Amino acid sequence: MNNKNSLLVELFVEELPPKALKKLGDAFAGVLRDQLVAQGLAEAGSVLTAYASPRRLAAHLTHVAEGAADKAVSQKLMPVAVGLDASGQPTPAMLKRLGALGADASAVPGLKRAMDGKAEALFYESTAKGATLAEGLQKALAEAIAKLPIPKVMSYQLESGCELPGWSSVSFVRPAHGLVALHGDTVVPIEALGLQAGRETHGHRFEAAVDPVVLRDANSYALQLQDEGAVIASFEARRAEIARQLAAAAVKVGGGSVPIHDDALLDEVTALVERPNVLVCSFEREFLEVPQECLILTMKANQKYFPLLDAQAKLTNKFLVVSNISPDDASAVIEGNERVVRPRLADAKFFFDQDRKKSLASRVESLGKVVYHNKLGTQGERVQRVMHIARAIAERLAEKLGDGKVAAQATQAAQLAKADLVTDMVGEFPELQGTMGRYYALHDGLDAAVADAIEDHYKPRFAGDELPRNNVGLVVALADKLETLVGMFGIGNLPTGDRDPFALRRHALGVIRMLVEKDLALGLDALLQDAAAQFGAIAGFDSSKATVELRDFILDRLAGSLREQGASAQEVDAVLAPLPQRLGEVPKLLAAVRAFAALPAAAALAAANKRIGNILKKAPEADAHVSELLLQEPAEKALHAAMAKVVPAANAQFEAGDYTASLQTLAALREPVDAFFDGVMVNAEQADLRLNRLGLLMSLHAAMNRVAQLERLAV
Repeated sequence: MNNKNSLLVELFVEELPPKALKKLGDAFAGVLRDQLVAQGLAEAGSVLTAYASPRRLAAHLTHVAEGAADKAVSQKLMPVAVGLDASGQPTPAMLKRLGALGADASAVPGLKRAMDGKAEALFYESTAKGATLAEGLQKALAEAIAKLPIPKVMSYQLESGCELPGWSSVSFVRPAHGLVALHGDTVVPIEALGLQAGRETHGHRFEAAVDPVVLRDANSYALQLQDEGAVIASFEARRAEIARQLAAAAVKVGGGSVPIHDDALLDEVTALVERPNVLVCSFEREFLEVPQECLILTMKANQKYFPLLDAQAKLTNKFLVVSNISPDDASAVIEGNERVVRPRLADAKFFFDQDRKKSLASRVESLGKVVYHNKLGTQGERVQRVMHIARAIAERLAEKLGDGKVAAQATQAAQLAKADLVTDMVGEFPELQGTMGRYYALHDGLDAAVADAIEDHYKPRFAGDELPRNNVGLVVALADKLETLVGMFGIGNLPTGDRDPFALRRHALGVIRMLVEKDLALGLDALLQDAAAQFGAIAGFDSSKATVELRDFILDRLAGSLREQGASAQEVDAVLAPLPQRLGEVPKLLAAVRAFAALPAAAALAAANKRIGNILKKAPEADAHVSELLLQEPAEKALHAAMAKVVPAANAQFEAGDYTASLQTLAALREPVDAFFDGVMVNAEQADLRLNRLGLLMSLHAAMNRVAQLERLAV
């Protein structure tokens, strides 16, 4: 009987890289499962459980067989005409092929004949014996190890006398010291990384009740490790336990305290401990005079601590430590962590105090010594470009914003926006650029709108990030991103495939979000031309790439974003094909196209529009002039009359921004357009008649394509 038991495979290793642990654990278990299913040793519905702790990768899989079922195999040999001679005897080629399969001439009568394309072929049918679990698992484990997404491989020598034949050195993510393979309660005899499989593993370095932990069977793995080894083997279970303890500790501290929410930090800490124990620590209140962003960052990045915030989201002088040990008296652990964090906080306070001794304005000159890009100059030169672009944007928006101060404030904020790059604090913590600029600007007595803009000019920094909080920040953020995009495109430094070292795709989406969500009255081409004008003196700068190619790149990013939001490719193409200048209008244009597409007349008008476009492409001599005296056929007179009534109304609605009504008004032209194509020969022999009819179609085409290129909706 082919028993189906649970299977447990574990690699016991030295401490794995924490930021890669979860990915390693999922990949190890996933490939192992997929390989066993592919070989017929596990069922498609077998339940997989991945385990990953600092010192182990493991997988538990239910319903695994001792051996795979035999398979019927049909192998094509060759066409009948090639394999058999005129008397039906096997040819030398056939005998050679059969020999390669372990058969001889006696197999010929049993060969199957079947059509293969246009010729009849011979097939050899046999039974392939299913793999045993040991064979299949050996192959699956080798594949799982080979496909691990290892960030960096280590090569190491095996301990003398411990290696298997043929093994003396190994390349793996970390040195491996143990291999477990249990099918039910039976050890599966496999090997890997110079190790022979057994049933022994190891628990916590210091707190395991026994060592080694001798596993009874595959199903007892997690429970035995927890009870005897003091290890929570499951990454998810360990993560949940840490989150539970963090919340409980915060409640115990009181005052509405909550641990800072950071999924990446929680994942990293989960990968650092096997038996989590959350402890409450504190630091001197005087450090709270330092901006909380600095203290939070140093505690998270350097020490992997969880700062505690009060009910108003302000930093307290308490923080939580996730320890890997649980002593009866934790005071020494608490004191040790408090002693370690104190110099870090003192450094932050020192940097903050030193930085405030110089104004931001006094630091701008130093930016001239900081290289931005070897072709685009220094950060100082970049700042000058951003300043001019910001002023140009503010002046274009002046009437709508109704605030004469924005241009001056945006210019000042643009000048100071990069000054914190040469401060001690940002030198130590680059993640704080912009944030520290705001604090230092406020310390210098600058207007809050300018200070906020200095911080906000990096926004949006990622998908879903908030936009700048005021108009000054909006202008500077636009200018900063446009300077980067125009500069990089101008020197041909374009993103390719997965490579985008200057985050140009992200910058483009940031520009799109600001233009669309704030509905800014700015033309895209004008923006790019204003920005490109600031690069005129740079050798090798290509204005065409910086404007035309960049415009297409931005519209392509917008198209992708709209499709992700649920718009169809046809709708998006129709709206973006005319190269709309005000991107803030695009959502309204898209809504109008969707409403038009739902009308009964939409399909016919879209098809007619496509037909008109094709006619006009072949008639470069045409212009939009129409003479009523040359209108002869009733259908062309009727179309001209209908257009005289409908088009002005549609244009008025378009100018008023009611794009939906404009397209719906144009839908009334369906019947006269259909009648025109049924009853009028456009390419008449008389040149004046032909040009007049082409002019009528050109006028119609222009009117119908103001909102969107309707022919893109044609099926």
